[in-house]
Amino acid sequence: MERVVKFLKDAGTYYLATVDGNQPRVRPFGTAHIFEGKLYIQTGKSKNVSKQLHANPKAEICAFKDGEWLRVAGELVEDDRREARVSMLEAYPSLQSMYSADDGNTEVFYFKDATATFSSFTKEPETVKF
Repeated sequence: MERVVKFLKDAGTYYLATVDGNQPRVRPFGTAHIFEGKLYIQTGKSKNVSKQLHANPKAEICAFKDGEWLRVAGELVEDDRREARVSMLEAYPSLQSMYSADDGNTEVFYFKDATATFSSFTKEPETVKF
């Protein structure tokens, strides 16, 4: 999982795909954090992405860097504990100008039953499950 997070952080931006009814939705994201041995992302409860994840937690992220790409597919599960939100905000201080652990909006999700696949045009894909 550390390799997955390193790739996501090195890429800087990844794209999160969710489902909105029968329409896929994709948007850029930048948070990737390990907390208590799980891969977490962060968003705001007021955003459509939050509503989509609560309606259907199946999601996939994709990042590209130096001719390689990473896809992570699984279920995103909300962790409503304050310590999970604090950990994310401490890992991403730039978010603290928009979010706080107790604002009622900050939301963190972790991947459950995830499959990460590293791919390129020159190597066989490598898969990691967590």
